[in-house]
Amino acid sequence: MDDKKTFQERIDQQDALNAIRKKLVGKTLNYKEIYSIMDQIAKQRLGKVLTTYFAASGYSQGFTNQELYYLTKAMIETGEKLHFKGIVADKHSIGGVPGNRTTLIVVPIVASAGFLIPKSSSRAITTSGTADDMEVLAPVILSKEKILKIVKKINACIVWGGNFNIAPADDVIINVEKELMFESFDKIIISIMSKKIAFGSTHVVIDVPYGNTLKVTKIKDAEILKNKFEYIAKKFNIKIRVLVRRTDQPVGRGIGPILETRDALKVLEQTPDRPYDLEVRSITLAGNLLELCLKDSSKKLQEYVKNTYGNCAGWATKILQEGLALKKMKEIIFEQGGNQNIESSKLIPGKFTYRIKAEKDCIIRNINSKNLTLLSKALGAPLQKKSGIFLDRKEGEIIKKNEPICTLYSENVYNLKQGKETMRQYPIFNF
Repeated sequence: MDDKKTFQERIDQQDALNAIRKKLVGKTLNYKEIYSIMDQIAKQRLGKVLTTYFAASGYSQGFTNQELYYLTKAMIETGEKLHFKGIVADKHSIGGVPGNRTTLIVVPIVASAGFLIPKSSSRAITTSGTADDMEVLAPVILSKEKILKIVKKINACIVWGGNFNIAPADDVIINVEKELMFESFDKIIISIMSKKIAFGSTHVVIDVPYGNTLKVTKIKDAEILKNKFEYIAKKFNIKIRVLVRRTDQPVGRGIGPILETRDALKVLEQTPDRPYDLEVRSITLAGNLLELCLKDSSKKLQEYVKNTYGNCAGWATKILQEGLALKKMKEIIFEQGGNQNIESSKLIPGKFTYRIKAEKDCIIRNINSKNLTLLSKALGAPLQKKSGIFLDRKEGEIIKKNEPICTLYSENVYNLKQGKETMRQYPIFNF
């Protein structure tokens, strides 16, 4: 029996290898071939080198829309799936914008409005992912049964899906992409949509930022991504809204797990020093997601929102201002095993610091997000939760001589030294 099983495993692996070879020379794959690759990656039978070859083939050759559909379907089918009743909301950003931790604000807003929003987030490919940041507040590695129980009780969760086999091939591919710090546009679509669908999502908002130093640099490419997201959503009968917008600098002021999480909590707490750009972006995303969900809700609820708040952005704003989102976030933290009494003021970054000061009176013209990502990684993020950068000044802000521009934080002297060297080689600011 064991010999037969071993023989079958060899056959399955050979099928996957043949399919990868075919894609590397630019040929189109059918569903059987794509499934064989996803199956072997999910079972971790291909190894790092062959998985990298497949990731590289997608980056260089790209996939047809039909292949994208097959890849998404295969990634879902080779893992676990969750099932919920009714409207299941979700949001996702394609990433590339340092500090853009809107999920920690949007999820409790939408859950407070009465919609289910079980959020499965990825680990970081670059600086810090939502799962890395949420881990500052509570465990994100939970069982399938625990997640179902939490969502049933409080409408929401913010977890890492890799623990219980949700689209398992995706996390394996992410790990090989980390070394090169890139992700193909097609892979972004497959990764996001497979996890949304596997998590039972029915109504999804996707944030697609573009800018000179982001993953997507041109509006033309952002529109291509938008069309592909809409194609996949239609194939799986998902209601989707893709928001394309220019983004020229980080969102918020903190970069790295503890600093980004602190920014998000400040918005939820409505502190006077909260980052308003993060708040506005979160309200925009939450408002669009609520609007998408409201269209398929009862007429009674639609009339109530219109008469009480004017529109869904107003609804989201009120939920935030009245402290309902903060209350819901504390419920999420508690149910996932964290300290619900945590406050932004108690989130302290690494003790090894270095403050960059202005050498003369000036104005910041732009911030290089790619170089900022390299700097954050050099400082130890996201594995070192307390490592990162605080931006004392951002684009368009005036700085006087000897005033702080940014502060570097790390958990050890070695990484702080690496950060200083990285900043010298890869400048963050243009004045």
